[in-house]
Amino acid sequence: MANSTLNKLVSSGIVAVVRKIDPDKVTPLVDSLVAGGVTGIEITMNSKNSLEKISELKSKYGEQTVVGAGTVLNQKQAKEAIVAGADFIFAPTLDRDTIEYTKREGKIMIPGAFTPTEIYQGYIWGADIIKVFPASVLGPKFIKDIKGPLGEIQVMPTGGISLNNIKSFFETGSIAVGVGGSLVQSELINQNKWEELEVLAKSFVESKLG
Repeated sequence: MANSTLNKLVSSGIVAVVRKIDPDKVTPLVDSLVAGGVTGIEITMNSKNSLEKISELKSKYGEQTVVGAGTVLNQKQAKEAIVAGADFIFAPTLDRDTIEYTKREGKIMIPGAFTPTEIYQGYIWGADIIKVFPASVLGPKFIKDIKGPLGEIQVMPTGGISLNNIKSFFETGSIAVGVGGSLVQSELINQNKWEELEVLAKSFVESKLG
């Protein structure tokens, strides 16, 4: 089950980071993202009603996309998210207890790392994919360089990914990317421009294919 869920998560190459969005707008937002082909939806734990939204989205979109929790800092938060229905746990940091707990629960674990040592440590502790964060600081050349000695470790750069640089991250060996504000655009959300968000989502998904 975990492998098929993981394959679905990375199939589009895009995990949309939904952070601190008006709870009333989360569902139409995710409608647009899913319609655009995005297969990973991350609701950050520091968002209003995050657990309720994870549960709702999992019920509505569970067959179409993979719904998980982001900005998970410890095992307690991971447990809350998994109870709510999260398929994956996304973390900005590396915490062994959180990684091992999430894997015991049969869920996908994607912790954050910044250095080759942290990337390798997360892998040894059992992470499925390593979130290289912040990608805007490290850049695609960093991904290319670490894929030499650490080629067996799947990485997902997150932070500062945009349509201008996304292709270079895929070209240097990333299995997927986490995308926040350049996809989940607050101006479009505030103006209920759901069709424009769908078109934008398609552009990000197509960047992996093209």
